[in-house]
Amino acid sequence: MKKILMAVFALLVLTSMTNDKVTTIFVIGDSTAAKKDLSNGSPERGWGMALQCYFDDQYIRVDNHAVNGRSSLSFINEGRWEKVRSSIKPGDYVIIQFGHNDEKPKADRHTDPGSTFDYNLAKFVRETREQGGIPIIMNPVVRRNFFVKAPEVADDEALRNTTFKDGVKMVEGDSLIDTHGLYRVAPRDVAQRMNCYFVDANQITHDLEQSLGVEGSKKLHMWYKPGEHPALPKGRQDNTHYNIYGAHQVASRLADALCQEIPLLQKYRTNDNPCKMQTE
Repeated sequence: MKKILMAVFALLVLTSMTNDKVTTIFVIGDSTAAKKDLSNGSPERGWGMALQCYFDDQYIRVDNHAVNGRSSLSFINEGRWEKVRSSIKPGDYVIIQFGHNDEKPKADRHTDPGSTFDYNLAKFVRETREQGGIPIIMNPVVRRNFFVKAPEVADDEALRNTTFKDGVKMVEGDSLIDTHGLYRVAPRDVAQRMNCYFVDANQITHDLEQSLGVEGSKKLHMWYKPGEHPALPKGRQDNTHYNIYGAHQVASRLADALCQEIPLLQKYRTNDNPCKMQTE
């Protein structure tokens, strides 16, 4: 019954998308989805930058507010959530995806699953609904971690300051190993408690990385040998952040998952949108 009521509400929203009305999909999250500075020619992209390419921009506008290094806590405390919240119109969607930085120890970012992490996710859901919006929770995308023993990652953002030779020298196996623990579980729990749409981005990206294997999965990420890319003369081994190809691979799969969770969005799903060129 709950799913039926949610579908009816979504139908009322999408049937109002006539007379050139555009519905916004806001994205809030961290560096895996975030806008990137393209001025230096870096190929790094967040999946949120590519998402517009998979929805008809005559009817759906993706407004990406995800920012490098942010957790659910810092996104609120820096006033970023208030900016988004105040912009939500009835019928807009808000994709909520955190976890990568909530698990970091710094006090200005850290939250605990089952406690403060859940509270912040619930706050986003509740306040989105208060504005007439429709919340969609996603759990964090995976890191490319085939290491038999996962390396300690003090800060994913620090990876941008490394070179290829600085990469972790550890034995890799054939199976992707989880690095998020309960931070991938808590978002599903909050979605269930609050009767909220949920997309299992962790499983989706796990299956993608695993299907490509140890070597093929490097093509999704900021993994470049010295001299392989002009913006990265010394190369980089970054198993967290996506390049152009990776961002599109993830965005297209998340778009499919959104349409599966909210079938009425399928009407606005595109297969090859010219806007793709804008993120290359």
